[in-house]
Parts: sequence; structure tokens; C-alpha cells
Amino acid sequence: MSGIWALIAFIGVIVVFNSVLKRNIGESMIAGFVACAAFGGTEAVSIAWHGLIDAMQEEVTFATLTFVFMSYLLSISGVMDRLIAILSSLLGRYRGGSAYSSTVASGLFGVVAHAGSAITATVGSVTIPWMQRSKVSGPLAATIVAGNAGMGITFPLSSSFFILTTSATVAPLLSADDLVVPLFAIGAWCLLYRLIVVTILIRKHNIQPMDAVDIQPLRRSFASGWQSLLIFVGIAIPVLATIGPTGQFISDRVGEDAEGAISLITWLPVFILTVGFAIGWKALPRKISDWWSLLGETSSRVGVVGVTMVAAFAASNVLASLGLPAQLTELLENVGGMPTIVVATLVGILVMLVAAPLTSTATIAAIGPVAFATLVSAGVPPAIAAGCVLVFSSTEGASPPGAPPIYVASGIAGIDPSKTFKPLIIYYVIPVLFIGVFMAIGYIPLPA
Repeated sequence: MSGIWALIAFIGVIVVFNSVLKRNIGESMIAGFVACAAFGGTEAVSIAWHGLIDAMQEEVTFATLTFVFMSYLLSISGVMDRLIAILSSLLGRYRGGSAYSSTVASGLFGVVAHAGSAITATVGSVTIPWMQRSKVSGPLAATIVAGNAGMGITFPLSSSFFILTTSATVAPLLSADDLVVPLFAIGAWCLLYRLIVVTILIRKHNIQPMDAVDIQPLRRSFASGWQSLLIFVGIAIPVLATIGPTGQFISDRVGEDAEGAISLITWLPVFILTVGFAIGWKALPRKISDWWSLLGETSSRVGVVGVTMVAAFAASNVLASLGLPAQLTELLENVGGMPTIVVATLVGILVMLVAAPLTSTATIAAIGPVAFATLVSAGVPPAIAAGCVLVFSSTEGASPPGAPPIYVASGIAGIDPSKTFKPLIIYYVIPVLFIGVFMAIGYIPLPA
């Protein structure tokens, strides 16, 4: 049970350091990582070292830091201001228009790109600055975008979807084709819930339409800033290279899976930065000394986000080494015989505990089949049981303190990631648990 106790210690130490001792989230995450690794006993140093090395090689860490720099560069070059002016001309007169657009865009992008960090980076790079210009606070903007990251898991055909449906436990009862229609319905319910959340947040924070003086006529904003729309070209190139017919075309030419060969989360900031340089180069520094000053201005943001990301991934690696997934799987095997609502709740909590430090894909690979079997044994139809497991695991994008989308969104917004932890748990983690449970017991209609 060392993995379970290490998880409890990891979260507990972070809460104490950040909330009680008032240390920043970077220091808190380092303390949590050390406490977690201590459960390795005589191998603690070795486990911690290997976990740290692997964490520093994570592509999401590179991507997150690049997005922090990218958002700052696009801001000072004026590119993002011109793009937001066009978007504001279209939707700025509507209360919370930017927040609604962000949520719908995340759902649509989640249908084709199922990685939470990629969804956050793609949608957030445009909508977070837009929300902030619309007088949405940075923490709230980051919360909305990170909370939407999990929608890629609740729509087919993610890697988690295939890992689950091809497992030896699931395949005899359910094929991938059997799950497609129910999962589209599940994804639609999850999108509807997030739209309700956005409505609640808009009313709670009294978010109003943009001031009329800040909204230009569309003809004027488009004439002065149409070049900023080329940012979407920077987004489209890596997306089209990995998804759909164009991705298949590239796969046929290079002889391998394009989505596996081309990392969306790595190339998105690179292409957006390239386009941003081309559009806004006149406003960028000319001297090396000026560039050095610019890098110094971004160092505080990059430092906290970078340390936090590495500590989160390192702790995740340590928990996996300590056997956390296997230990939670053992707990699930002893759940049978209870009422369906109790079984579904316990399964949901355990899957979400694994998803918090791990990715959804790793969660499904480790605990997905036994979670599915447990729900089916409690009387849940196989298609619904599989969908519920994917819903529970979709919280990996919004589960503090280890979810990468939190740090991607916070980096773009330029805020302390810890400011999103509480609202993410209240609005996006706990409610998704109830959504999965209600689906399992038939309170939410689904095609089975």
C-alpha cells in the first residue's frame, strides 16, 4: 500500500506548504515530490532520481514553457491584440461570449484531437487572452480552459478508447464499434454540463459584455488586423498533419502513423511562434541586449511553471514505481456485491485517484479493464460501463496538482497555477464524478 500512502502524502504536503505555510506552488510541489519519494525506503534516492530525469524529458514540459514565452511574445508584438479585436467585434457584445466560445471550441477540437494538453494549448492560446481582455480574471480563464481539456477523452476515438476496447477483459463483451455511438452521446452530455458551468461562472463573477468603446466595427478591426488570423494557420498545420485525411496522407508517405510521429503539443507552439514572428516582427526587439531583457521579463513566469511541471511529472513517475495503479486495482477487485450506485462511486473515485497523477491513457491501461469489469458485475450495461470509465479518467486534465493542462493554461494566462486548484475541483472534478455515477445507474439517458 506504499503507493496509496505516497499519493496521500504527496497531496497533503502540497496543501500544507501552499495553503498553511503560504509557499508558492513551485516550492510546494518540490516538497510533495520529496515526501512522495521517501516512501521508496532504501531505494528512495534511486526512484526519485529516475523519476526526475524522466520528468525533465517530458515533451509537455517543453511545450508548456514554450507556450509561456509564446503568449508573452504575441502580446508585446501586438498580434494577439489585433486578433482579439476581431473576435471582440464578432462576439464582444454578448455576455461571456469568449468563455462560451472557448468551451464549444474545446469540445469540437476534442472530437479530433484527444490529448488534453493539445486541446488546452490550441484553444487556450487564443481564448485565454481574449477572455482576459473581456474582463475575465486570469485564474478564471485558465480554470475554464483546463476544465475543458478532458473532453477529448469523452469523445471517440482516443487512444484511451482503443486501449480499453481492445483489452482482454472488455473485448469479449464490447467492440469498438459498439461504443462509438454511446460515447458521442456521453461527450455531448459532458459538453452540455460545461456550458452550464460557464453560465454559472459568468453569473457568479458578474461578467458583463465588453464595453462598447472597446468594440470596433468588424470592418475596421478586420482591415487593421486581418494578418493576425494567420495564427490559425500555425495551429492548422500540425493539426492537419496528424488528423483526418491529411494525416492519413502523410502517414502513407512517411510509412508510419502521423499522430505518433508528429507531436501536436510540441509543434503547436513552434508553428504559432513562427507565424507570430512573421506577422509582428516590426514590434520585436532588434538588439541582442533587448532580447536578453525580454527573456528576463518572462523568467519569473517560466521558472515557477517549469519547476511545478517537472515536480508533478517526477511525482507521477515515483507513484507508478511504487505500484499505485496495481494497489488501487486490488482495491477495486474487492468492491463487488455492493449496490450499483456505491460500486459506481467507488470505481469513479479510484479511477480519478489514478488519473490525478497519471495521464488518461496510462490510467486506462493500468486500471481501466478491472474498473469496467467491476461496473458490469454490478449490472451496468457494457457500453455504458466503458463510457463511465472513460468519463472518470477524463478528469486527468483538471485534477490538481499533477494535470499538465493546468500548467499549460496557467502559463498562457500568466498566473499562479494554484489559484485554479479549488475551482477546478469544485466545478470540473467532483461534478464529473457524479455525471459518471448518474450514467451508470441510468439517471442520464444514453444509447446502450
